[in-house]
Formats: sequence, structure tokens, C-alpha cells
Amino acid sequence: MTATQHFVFALVDDFTHIAFACGVDPLRIVNLISGKPLYRWSYASLDGQTARSSDDTHIQTHHRFDALPECDRLFLLSGINMQSKDHGDLLAAVRRKLRLSGSRIGALCSGSWIVAKGGFLDGQKAAIHWDYHDSFMKQFPDVTLVRNVFVTDERHITASGGTATADLMLHLIARDHGLDLSVAVADQMVYNAVRESTVAQKVSLQSRNGMRNSHLSAAIASMAGRMDDPWPTSAIAREPGISTRQLERLFGKCLNTSPKKYYIEMRLERARNLLLQTEMSVIDVAMACGFDSAGHFSRTYRTAYGVTQMTQRTRRA
Repeated sequence: MTATQHFVFALVDDFTHIAFACGVDPLRIVNLISGKPLYRWSYASLDGQTARSSDDTHIQTHHRFDALPECDRLFLLSGINMQSKDHGDLLAAVRRKLRLSGSRIGALCSGSWIVAKGGFLDGQKAAIHWDYHDSFMKQFPDVTLVRNVFVTDERHITASGGTATADLMLHLIARDHGLDLSVAVADQMVYNAVRESTVAQKVSLQSRNGMRNSHLSAAIASMAGRMDDPWPTSAIAREPGISTRQLERLFGKCLNTSPKKYYIEMRLERARNLLLQTEMSVIDVAMACGFDSAGHFSRTYRTAYGVTQMTQRTRRA
């Protein structure tokens, strides 16, 4: 892909500044490194003049929500307090965009809430900052909320905010212009732990509600303490003194997953960190994370992250 792509960032007041910077700066850097105008970007706000971030930074904008320009991708970015705002003008603009030009939509940080409010995420997978998981699942039951840092395999892409926005942009750069250029951008950002889309948010959950549950906390602590020799779900349930079925219901309600899947994700995350941060052999990593063979580890890792362990390590190098 060689034509310049135009990204428009629709900024809702109180938007998260770190997600904004992580969205825009990779585009600037890739143009600088490549020596080509691969991307251009502009900003939109309600009044078309300025948008205010939650840290009280004021960004000059180019467009009003009701007069969005032609673009290749429209990103909605918000932050705190977005549930209390009226997003009618923005959602009407999004509907016009989809109807008239078919522009692709993206949502960053809590922007996923706004896109879901418009009904654009129904029947799709989506990511949002973990702080909104609880209320999002209740408010939008037709959206499949996942704990991923970002989601790109749906019509409308979503990222959970913060540095996950950088992960998303680097992913798009790699898809459009190749992995080598994306890695060069990450190097310029001194960002050497780029995450795949399937990586779960570290605290992804209704941590306030879920982690207050002593049974859930005890179960997760048991899992964390037995990464190299994982217990079956029935043994995990015995630690807090509940039945296997009760534990499964608890994980489903609070974490939107099963105990088995959560345990595997914990072990895979530890494996990924060991691959990226140590010189341990692949078989030693597999054993340290409770996989009984290199083949089983390889298949599970590739299914989760879309790459082999050796490819992951090569990318780091």
C-alpha cells in the first residue's frame, strides 16, 4: 500500500492524552523513517476549534463533528466522564460516514463505549479499558467484550487505551507497509515490548468487583503459585472451599471467561515474558509454564499469539 492514508481523530472532551499521543506519534515517525507521506492525520471536535484532554491539554482541531472530511479511518477517542456526555452529533456523523463513504471506524480507550452506544459493535468482538468492563457488559450485552489489548479482526477496530493504542498503530503499519518498518518505528519509540492483539490486559477485569471476591482472589493466587505444575479446576476450587461449578460461574460473571482459559492465559503470558526477557531455551520455558511437551507448548502459543515462539524471539532480536 503506497497511497497516503488519512486518519481523523474525533476527540471527545476529557479524552486520554496518552492514548492520543500513542495514536498519532507512530504515524509521524513512520513518515519520517520511510521518507514518504504514508499517513496524514487531522483532528475533529464538537466545535471544530479545540478539544480538551483529561490533563487539561488543549488541542487545536481542524473539523467539527458534523463536518467530518473524507478519510480512510475515523478514530473516536474519549476518556473519563464520557458516559455523562451527549454524543448525538458525533454518532450522527459516524452514521453519515458509514452510509455515504463506508469509512472504517476505530475506537480508542473509552471510545468503544460511544461506538457501542451507536449500535456499531453489536455482534462483534471489542476491547475497552479494563476500568469499564463491568458496566460495558451490562450496558451492551450484544457486544462480545474481550480482554485483549486491541481487536482488529472485526469491521470496527478497538483498542483498550494507553499504550495499547501504540500496539494497534504498529500493527496497522505492519499490515500496510511490512513488519520491518513497524519494528523500526517501535525502535524509534524505544518500545521493545510490542504486544499482539491477543495479549490480555494486565488488570483486565472488573478488578473492583471481581477482586473483592475472596473466593476469586484465592483461586487466582493458587493459579499464580502453580504455573509450572498447573492444577485441574477441581483442585483450584478446593482452595477457597467452593465447588467446581461455583468457581466456573464466578469466573464467568466477574471475568467473562472460564477458569481453564484464564489459567492458560496466565501461563502463556509468563511464557511470553520469559521468551522476550531471558535467554532460557524454549523447552525450559515450556516446562516453567506447565506445558508437558515442546509440541503442546508450540501449538498453544501459536494459537494464542499467531506466531511461533522462535518468531517471537526473532522479532525481539
